[in-house]
Amino acid sequence: MNTHTAPIAVIGGGAMARAILEGADNAGVLGGAWIVAEPDADRRGDFENAVATARAAVEWLLATEATPGEGQVLLAVKPQKMGEVGDEIGAALAAGPSRVVVSILAGTPSARVRTSMGGGVRVVRAMPNLPAQLGRGMTAVCIGDGGGDGDDARARELFEGVGRVIEIPESLMDAYTALAGSGPAYVFYLAEAMIHTAVELGFTREEATLIVRETVAGAGEMLAASPEHPGTLRAGVTSKGGTTAAACESLDQSGVMDAFDRAIRAARSRGVELAGG
Repeated sequence: MNTHTAPIAVIGGGAMARAILEGADNAGVLGGAWIVAEPDADRRGDFENAVATARAAVEWLLATEATPGEGQVLLAVKPQKMGEVGDEIGAALAAGPSRVVVSILAGTPSARVRTSMGGGVRVVRAMPNLPAQLGRGMTAVCIGDGGGDGDDARARELFEGVGRVIEIPESLMDAYTALAGSGPAYVFYLAEAMIHTAVELGFTREEATLIVRETVAGAGEMLAASPEHPGTLRAGVTSKGGTTAAACESLDQSGVMDAFDRAIRAARSRGVELAGG
């Protein structure tokens, strides 16, 4: 794995930005100099190098890069803040040579990011998910509007520092977000239901929470470690006529598989709506 030495300006200092920087640093791929723009003073304290405004971060980037245009910008703000950030730094980015802007803004097409950032940037779009905070993230990366071959190399290295990376076309980004971006919530939903029933069956909430947390975490580790299809793993713990078989039959009769299908499709449809503005 190569380490890039060009500087990077991270716009937004939330939990995901912090996870990405820490993971990349631990993996030895951060390289070079970096800075974070974060208006919240308390959050700025979480970083070794931070400034209060996006403008100050970009000014630092332009002054620090050895070759004009080699420094990159990582957009890690809330999607609704993109216009505000674009107003602040778009002119500065447009005035110089074309550079890569990596966006992790959910539901925001790369063409919209490029326009907001001055029109001359090369956009790489990425979507990490919540477990990136634990180094177990799943991130999709795609070369977006204005981008070309190799523009995603730095982004891939950064996100490999917090988990696994897959390259997809941007046309699949809304579906990916519905699957992996929202996916942890589906698992938490399942755990919530299991805990509720465990309490109803007589366990204390503390006991139920411990049992379910460890069961879900252990099953997740088995799924990650095994090359087998999840259906095969499920069959391995489902004896004919046994308790697990009774539970799975009840789930099938309730249409749980179809419910998940509808849920993921609903999330994707909402993503398409958001992308359309």
